[in-house]
Amino acid sequence: MKILLVFIFAILPIFAQNQIYTNLSLNKAIEIVKKDNLEINIARFDEKIKSFEHQIATGYNYGKLDLIQYAMRSNDAGNVFGYKLASREANFGDFGAQEFMNNFIITGHPDYITPPNDLNYPAPRNFFQTKLKYKLPIYTGGKLEQYGKITAALTKMSNLDTQKITNEKIYQVKKSYFDVYLLNTYIKNLNIIKANMERLENMASSMIEEGYAKKVDLLEVQAKKSNVLRMLHQAKANKVLVYKFLSFLLNADVKSVQRSYRNITPRHIDAKEIIQSNLDIQKAKLGLKITDMNIKLQESVNLPQVGAFAEYSSADNQFLNNFSKHDAYTIGMQLKWSIFNGGVDKNNIEKARVENLKTKTQVELAKKGIILQVAKIKTEIENFDFSIDSLNKELELSRVIYRNYLGRYQEKLVSINDVIIKQSIEIKKVLKLKETENKKIDKVLELEKIANGAGI
Repeated sequence: MKILLVFIFAILPIFAQNQIYTNLSLNKAIEIVKKDNLEINIARFDEKIKSFEHQIATGYNYGKLDLIQYAMRSNDAGNVFGYKLASREANFGDFGAQEFMNNFIITGHPDYITPPNDLNYPAPRNFFQTKLKYKLPIYTGGKLEQYGKITAALTKMSNLDTQKITNEKIYQVKKSYFDVYLLNTYIKNLNIIKANMERLENMASSMIEEGYAKKVDLLEVQAKKSNVLRMLHQAKANKVLVYKFLSFLLNADVKSVQRSYRNITPRHIDAKEIIQSNLDIQKAKLGLKITDMNIKLQESVNLPQVGAFAEYSSADNQFLNNFSKHDAYTIGMQLKWSIFNGGVDKNNIEKARVENLKTKTQVELAKKGIILQVAKIKTEIENFDFSIDSLNKELELSRVIYRNYLGRYQEKLVSINDVIIKQSIEIKKVLKLKETENKKIDKVLELEKIANGAGI
């Protein structure tokens, strides 16, 4: 039973990824894309990586404590004597004192030349040493402080990157919803034209039977109808592609969406609001702060660095034997100060200052560029609004004219070619209207993306 439960919980995420949505609302789609979009999730992983990098940088302020355990065996004279010293067990016999005294008793003369065997050829010895070693940076000239600030800023910049990707995916979701609406409207208009063409086709067939029209009239109508059918097929195929793209964004299978739509208009946004809310500007300002920190970081190289350390250890020829009897400690401090390195540090500082000035200029350029871009987009939206209003009126007029010519053709006052020409004008108006509405939506959503607004 436990194995079955584990298996069920293991495969649940797989089924969750293949979830099917029908009649999905825009607000619900935005919630899903924020939670399940793969690119947004990857960006969140980058956020966590930057967060850990910040924790790593600040962690150096607390120093480093190591536990070191040695376990060795050697018959090297230097090692064996060193082992005995470390474990406080060295004696005069290690220097060959016994051999010296025995030789003195036998010969009556001290022998200072013959190398002592006990010192040079000692018996193998085990060495077990347990050591605690702690290092702490006391003063680094502000280097560690600046590292902490820079990594914190980079973490915040990663958060902004995630927000930017999220805004981009929300924009793509909204765009997909409006694409579906526009395609549905376009298909609806094409179906009206198709119905009109079928009506004209039936009328032409009837008039041929009555001898009032020629077969070529019917062929012209059928050719035009075939063109409309081709456009209708392309529109439906594009709609399928939009749903596939929406499914990719939501990491799920979207079958249909709610067709609620209202006229999309840009909300009022002034220049100050854009400068405050735009993510690219925020990133540029953050980058400027990082260059300020980098100047201080480079300047810290000219200041002294002070560190402290402490060691506590115990050694013996047996593991943890007589620990307190054989223990030892070492404490100390170190000061390090770079006096001269060929002007490298000075040039690094000047380089950091130039980068800071460059970033300041880039921030100002970005502000002015975005304000200009927003003004341009607003002008384009106004032009599109005017064009859409005009095209709607032109489309309505073309339909009235077409119906008028259809009636006149029935009365044999105009040719079939005249009727088809009027029908072609209506088709062109439908296409132009769709293209203009699509461009307007693109610009409105682009403006929203620049300002990082609350939504439509």
